[in-house]
Amino acid sequence: MLFKPSEACLVYHSTDLERSARFYADVLGIAFERRGAGSGQFLFARLSADFSISVMPGQPQPGSSPLVTFTLAEGGIADVVAALADYGATIVSPVGDAPDGKGAAFLDPDGHPMGLYQPQDKPLSHKETAR
Repeated sequence: MLFKPSEACLVYHSTDLERSARFYADVLGIAFERRGAGSGQFLFARLSADFSISVMPGQPQPGSSPLVTFTLAEGGIADVVAALADYGATIVSPVGDAPDGKGAAFLDPDGHPMGLYQPQDKPLSHKETAR
């Protein structure tokens, strides 16, 4: 096993966060929290202890969105991305900034995109550095 996620999150992109918030509230009864600030604002709703939905500002890309994103609660995203690459997975987005953390994306064997996320305060790697 390369990694064990602590939760899964469906990440959608929307050109109008207010419209999306109204839609999900009216149709599915999902009440989103607004997180972030300014242009970094996004919507977040926890549906269970290990499943959530985020709506990020941006251009929707049907076919590659929503993106199933797995959370690495204890960090180590750089280690996981390196192990995925060694395993033969295609890395489509290397480790980079994400709201309140770091993120990356890869393709499963059938070409489905999947994301990884870790909180900002966690280490990128758990490997000991050689001294």
